Amino acid sequence: MAGLPGSGKSTLARGVAAELGGTVLEKDQIRAALFPAELIEFSRRQDDFCMEVLFQTAGYLIRESGVRWLFVDGRPFGRRAQLERASRAAEEIGCHMKVILCQCSDETARQRLQEAHVAANRNWELYQRLKEEFEPIEMPHAVIDTEKPIEHSVAEALAFLRLQA
Repeated sequence: MAGLPGSGKSTLARGVAAELGGTVLEKDQIRAALFPAELIEFSRRQDDFCMEVLFQTAGYLIRESGVRWLFVDGRPFGRRAQLERASRAAEEIGCHMKVILCQCSDETARQRLQEAHVAANRNWELYQRLKEEFEPIEMPHAVIDTEKPIEHSVAEALAFLRLQA
């Protein structure tokens, strides 16, 4: 799942996973489980560490638990290097990676960012900074407008995933 904070990645991931009997792994939940609250720093280094734990967990679940659909959530994947690392992790696990880019208007994102979230740094300032830094996704991907009703967004994502399966 790719997209800026507040773009609907988590909501869409949960909706699609429910339809497919899949599993969602969330970086921010992993961070909260690994680090005491006073040591959470939301740095790029800590993000990368948590993503490596997430990728290892994904591999375990796919190899040992028979998980067929796994959704990676919690990072915008706004840098080529981040998507390249995810692609390598998928390859190492022996599965195919599919990218869904969630998008919405700035105003919708601003409203969503006001809701409580496990990541305390998830705010409008972070959204604006990441939007400026977001690099184009060059690999095949779906773009889902999450301003539409969730049922519509889930249907679009399912169509993309099934087409690419």
